[in-house]
Amino acid sequence: MKIAVLGAGAFGTALGGILANKGYDIDYYDSRLEREKLSDVLADAKYIVLCVPSKAAPYLLPYLPKNKPLIVATKGILSDRTFADFRDYIVLSGPGFADDIKAAKDTKLTATDDRIIELFSTDYLTFDKTNDKRGVLMCGALKNVYAILAGLEELEPNTEEHARFLTEVSEEMKALLSANGAQPETVDLVCGKGDLKITCAYPSRNYEFGRILHKNPDAEPEKTVEGISALKRIKRGGIIVPAEAIKLKELIDRSDKWA
Repeated sequence: MKIAVLGAGAFGTALGGILANKGYDIDYYDSRLEREKLSDVLADAKYIVLCVPSKAAPYLLPYLPKNKPLIVATKGILSDRTFADFRDYIVLSGPGFADDIKAAKDTKLTATDDRIIELFSTDYLTFDKTNDKRGVLMCGALKNVYAILAGLEELEPNTEEHARFLTEVSEEMKALLSANGAQPETVDLVCGKGDLKITCAYPSRNYEFGRILHKNPDAEPEKTVEGISALKRIKRGGIIVPAEAIKLKELIDRSDKWA
């Protein structure tokens, strides 16, 4: 069975490596490599795995078939409206580092469908499960936004202050998911609290950029900071922001110069 993996970066090749080791025929597409045309990679593929950066996804999605199962492994997409035209999309997310997966270190992710678990499960890669695709997507975007705030406030991991921040933010995320028709308990899965914890610390680009902003409010990112894109979409009304989301509203107020 052929599976098309869109995005040949670290995470895409980590997931593709699992599939190849399990005997599937893997074909990669990455616009930076210019090896194959997208149409050739998609031809005869049973599944499509989306692993491109969230900023690139909207430009690629119009060219994908809408009748094939799409596994969304791209994190940072705020709204499930992005996939409204797809008949069958499912989501894979969570606190998994590509290097850990490639090194066969124990990793746990969140899946929204048994097909993901069947395709990717190994003795070192396991899953928790929910049917809340909207909530999983939101968690993958919101954790980047809150990581900027953690860096901006110079919160040091493994301190009481940092732990208190994570607890408060987890409750805000539940309020945000609830206000937007998702399941608040999704935040308790590894795609929520687990991913939030590792993103609000080094080596997260979002956290590092927040720390830079603390020293220089006029700083601009030298590399991709996906939390900025998510925050811009929030400010444009991409999701409902309830009154309980105090820290998010605080960040919005402080972000005029860079988002």
